[in-house]
Amino acid sequence: KAANASWTFDNNVWKNFDNHINDSIPLYLLCHKLGLEISDFFLEKNSNVIDLGCSTGTFVNKLNKRHHNKNLQIKGYDAVKKMIQAAKKNNKNNKNIKFLDKDIVKNKLPSDIDFITSYFTLSFIKPSQRQVVFNKIFKSLNWGGAVIFFDKVRAPDARFQDIMTQIYTNYKLDRNFSPEEIINKTNSLKGVLEPYSTNENFLFLKRAGFKDYMTIFKCITFEGFLAIK
Repeated sequence: KAANASWTFDNNVWKNFDNHINDSIPLYLLCHKLGLEISDFFLEKNSNVIDLGCSTGTFVNKLNKRHHNKNLQIKGYDAVKKMIQAAKKNNKNNKNIKFLDKDIVKNKLPSDIDFITSYFTLSFIKPSQRQVVFNKIFKSLNWGGAVIFFDKVRAPDARFQDIMTQIYTNYKLDRNFSPEEIINKTNSLKGVLEPYSTNENFLFLKRAGFKDYMTIFKCITFEGFLAIK
């Protein structure tokens, strides 16, 4: 129901966010599972973790449970106050998790971080500011630390993009989204969601200073990346 070119995660989006994203993104829960599996290689006792675009705090809750004996120090960032409120409510018993109502473009990230995660967030950052965020991520990590991020991506050329777009549209129809809902959301995301190709995401990482990075997930128009400092 969002107006043309004005999608937002504010208002009451938080109420149905987890269900909606699980329906919208193929293998979304597998993306969470991959993040949890990869975390085993980078988290030790008292490790510091950041989740960028933490939304309702669902992933960090899973991460904390997986490493319940390590006393992780976790910070979740989100620019939407209502998402932060939901995240705090969903993690009210986890005193080692802090949620910050901060825009990662405008605010510094702390140093001494071992593991950074971001699920379907970075492509909502304006292209003019995206390299700045990748630079902050690199600077924030300890040597040997890692970042994983999942995002919507564009295909390498117009023909592949056309094929993938049509397949993804069919996927949403199969998930019982109506044609009107699909068109309305597509129109609302104009100028708000700006995906880049696989290679362009690699270039963001390279310019930030990363030398070791790879794709860890790929399905239709979505991809997951791992980069190690």
